[in-house]
Amino acid sequence: MTTIVFPHASDFRVEKYRPKILKDIVGNEDTVERLSTIAKDGNMPNIILSGLPGIGKTTSILCLARELLGEAHKEGVMELNASDDRGIDVVRNRIKAFAQKKVTLPPGRHKIIILDEADNMTGGAQQALRRTMEIYSNTTRFALACNQSNKIIEPIQSRCAVLRYGRLTDGQILKRLIEICDFENVPRNDDGLEALIFTADGDMRQAINNLQSAFYGFKYINSENVFKVCDQPHPVVIHNILESCSAGNVKEALASVKELWDQGYSALDIVTTLFRVVKSYSNLDEGTKLEYIKEIGFAHMHILEGVQSLVQLYGLISKMCKITMKPEYFIV
Repeated sequence: MTTIVFPHASDFRVEKYRPKILKDIVGNEDTVERLSTIAKDGNMPNIILSGLPGIGKTTSILCLARELLGEAHKEGVMELNASDDRGIDVVRNRIKAFAQKKVTLPPGRHKIIILDEADNMTGGAQQALRRTMEIYSNTTRFALACNQSNKIIEPIQSRCAVLRYGRLTDGQILKRLIEICDFENVPRNDDGLEALIFTADGDMRQAINNLQSAFYGFKYINSENVFKVCDQPHPVVIHNILESCSAGNVKEALASVKELWDQGYSALDIVTTLFRVVKSYSNLDEGTKLEYIKEIGFAHMHILEGVQSLVQLYGLISKMCKITMKPEYFIV
């Protein structure tokens, strides 16, 4: 059997381009600067890193661990995904065992336990973790990465420095994508890069994964290929729906929604993309745009409650069309 090897079969996994040192992290300069100061001082406190997925929380703490512990970071760091290992037994067994473990570290340094997605830990596990943090404070530091810091119990928050990460800008993601494309010789056009940024929605990990998937699937990065891989409604179609709604053309808008539905997109896919396109839609005045966003929000709430029917989408489109139509049309 012959093995086909593509010329320059690029391997640009997320891990390949994960920063190794703090200065290489994209975005959130103020927060990264605070971590750099901790690395220079060498006295790391317990830390909570809070923010959206894919913006560098776990990467930041891994970079900090390397700079603090040097070659010893392989033995001195334990990383757990708290959404998988979230029960009290994990705290009592694995975390406690690592905290008790003897490890040779540089003078004045501590072992580091990284708990990713810590907001998914059970209440009992968090209470046990609070006690463990107290007992082993002389030898071990904890870094908790989470999407919502309010889900971390107050006793743990009071024992940690809280660092908040903001959403990455489109420009920051674009710069990184261009660097990767240039390094891997990936053919692309500007529309393809814009599509990657749109589908990522501020998530660098998602952007790189989508880039890799589109390249492996089609060998060329353009908007059509990216949206095929990401399986999201094309913003151009959503844009046309908004134009129909703003013109009061109910039949045309409903026909476009039905076409998306027949292509297999779920109600949640359509509403989510509709919301993101409305935010940047420039052909509406602010009052109308806010009314659209309000109706989309109500529909999104109903869909999350389980009402994911085509009728739900039709109702949303009808309400959006009604906003821009003359009131006398509805007088009986």
